[in-house]
Amino acid sequence: MLTASNVPLPPPELADWVRSVAAAQDPRVGPTTPVVPLLTRGMPTRPYAPAHSQVYICAGVIVKLHSPAANRDRLARRIHCIGGPDIDRLWIQPLIYAPFEGPDDRLATVWPRVTVLATIDRPPWSEIGTLLAKLHGLPIRDDPPRLGGHTRLQLAIKFLRKTVPSELGWMIERGDQLAGLLAEPTQVTLAHGDFHLGQIGHTPLRRSWKLLDVDDFGTGDPSWDLSSPAAYWAAGLLDDQSWTEFLAAYRDAGGPAIPASGDPWPALNLPAQAALLIAVTQQLRATGDLRGAQQLLDTARRLPLQ
Repeated sequence: MLTASNVPLPPPELADWVRSVAAAQDPRVGPTTPVVPLLTRGMPTRPYAPAHSQVYICAGVIVKLHSPAANRDRLARRIHCIGGPDIDRLWIQPLIYAPFEGPDDRLATVWPRVTVLATIDRPPWSEIGTLLAKLHGLPIRDDPPRLGGHTRLQLAIKFLRKTVPSELGWMIERGDQLAGLLAEPTQVTLAHGDFHLGQIGHTPLRRSWKLLDVDDFGTGDPSWDLSSPAAYWAAGLLDDQSWTEFLAAYRDAGGPAIPASGDPWPALNLPAQAALLIAVTQQLRATGDLRGAQQLLDTARRLPLQ
């Protein structure tokens, strides 16, 4: 997560509300403690944050306002599940294990401030591969909802229908085809559902990397969690060494999303294409301009469905 100087500060009423939430968790918070918005942008495999949710940092606390469309029951189940046995060691835990009411009838959650990857850091690809493999290998308990990758793809298609010019209509057609082909998982495990480099962090006292963000966590095909790195590798935005390191660690830890040996791409082709389409849409939503996503767009056009 990166603070962005060109992002407007929250309105005074919202900042006061964030401080009141943070003060209940961190005694250092006072009436003038800064409330700073966060973005996840500017790093390969770290896409633009969706505009429909906001994250704020206040002293040692992170307060997240979820999408207006967020479902209370599903969000509560997700938060409950990541606190379960074994999975709690893989995920940054919330400060409150339930969503609560925020401004404008939005759901909110509260988390400890964490250290995340900076643009100057080399991503810990081996640790990331091992972390995801461990998550995918855990038993399914406590009735988690379906992972959110399918929903994100459908939202991307809906956005494109309203936004893209006619010459990019092929993106909508490709999205519809992918949605159909990915509707039924080839296998079902626990999965993060929206994994990218902005989704790992660690608390100040513990250096081991853990997962962040529960909005899309659930059960489904674990290949969704490899789709973003796969998409950026296919686009030439992730180097071969990092990609190979990531896959080797995932396989060594018994990750089920790809075969234990041989070419992993047949298992990743379709979810990687979905990740490309979602990333292009996020770029378009954030900037109104596709020039920054041209490599992703070209790769999406080039990859075959079979």
